[in-house]
Amino acid sequence: MSTTLEKSPSSSASTSAKSEEEKVGKPFPVRTLILLLVGLGIVAWLGKFFYHLYTYETTDDAYVTAHVHQVGPQLDGQVKAVLVEDNQVVKAGDVLVRLDPQQYEISLEKAQSEVARAAAQDAQAKASASQARGQLAEAQAHLEQAKAQQAQAQAQLELAKLSHERNEQLFNAGSGSVSQQDVDTTLSGLHVAEAARSATEANLRAAQAGVGSAEAAQEAATALGKSAAASRQAAEAAVRDAQRELNLTAIVAPATGRVGNRSVESGNRVAAGQALLALVEPHVWIVANFKETQLGRMKPGMDAEVTVDALSGIKLHGKIDSIAPASGAQFALLPADNATGNFTKVVQRVPVKIQLDEESAERVKDGIRPGLSVTVEVPVR
Repeated sequence: MSTTLEKSPSSSASTSAKSEEEKVGKPFPVRTLILLLVGLGIVAWLGKFFYHLYTYETTDDAYVTAHVHQVGPQLDGQVKAVLVEDNQVVKAGDVLVRLDPQQYEISLEKAQSEVARAAAQDAQAKASASQARGQLAEAQAHLEQAKAQQAQAQAQLELAKLSHERNEQLFNAGSGSVSQQDVDTTLSGLHVAEAARSATEANLRAAQAGVGSAEAAQEAATALGKSAAASRQAAEAAVRDAQRELNLTAIVAPATGRVGNRSVESGNRVAAGQALLALVEPHVWIVANFKETQLGRMKPGMDAEVTVDALSGIKLHGKIDSIAPASGAQFALLPADNATGNFTKVVQRVPVKIQLDEESAERVKDGIRPGLSVTVEVPVR
């Protein structure tokens, strides 16, 4: 009994020592290691998140855009042929759709015949004007001749008057050198000179009237010539307009791009201004709508990182090209009016245009299209 009691304390001490040895030699628990690694990962992620939040301004309210041309006819007509298919690549100047040209060909022929008629009238008017100028020159020559005759008759009248006065004085003096017959002869010559002068005056008035008539005829011919010339110019303008309309029956691509949204078939009746298809140019850019509170440190030329949703997270690079001069609300069809009594402040968004660099644009090529959603990050610090 006493032996058993003596062994118990030593046995207990040995067991305790063994337990301590096992506790010291036990490996580090896996669960604790995993928790430690997870904790470090969370700390690293939070650090990266807050660093990114501090360094970058980010928005997912962004999309790809490009020049999209709504192609349609400039005149009414029936579609004769559609020469392109959806998604087809075309070059600037390629014919996309042809309208039936018959109506416009007839209009062109009518306009050309009108030009021929106007040209004939113009030639006739020019001939009349030339004839009127000749008649005026002839009338002016007759006028000069009448003036000369009138001057000659006046001189003869004055001479006859002097001769008659001299003979009359000599006869009245009784010298006998001049007879009554001589006086009568000079008197008769005076009457003849007066009659001649009267005739030349009448002839002069007639010549002057002829000149006036010729000048009026020339003015009329000149006016007719101007009218004929104007008619000819109008007819030639009508030909050019008819030719323009005929050319417009071939609807061509305004730029190089890809055809989309084709809504026309052969035989359709179309109206001027109706959209028949869309043409999307290959060059694209990004429009990112940033909040007004994010714009403080942004300026053109800053780098931007773009992630396109459709490209499985591929990150592209670009630069801020420009910032819109007003918020998007100002360009809306019905801009908001805050002076209506019940005001609620709404953070506005401002469009920012971002151009991709050449490497990124070449990298994605046709993989990026207008309308795709993107996320934009701009390092501002």
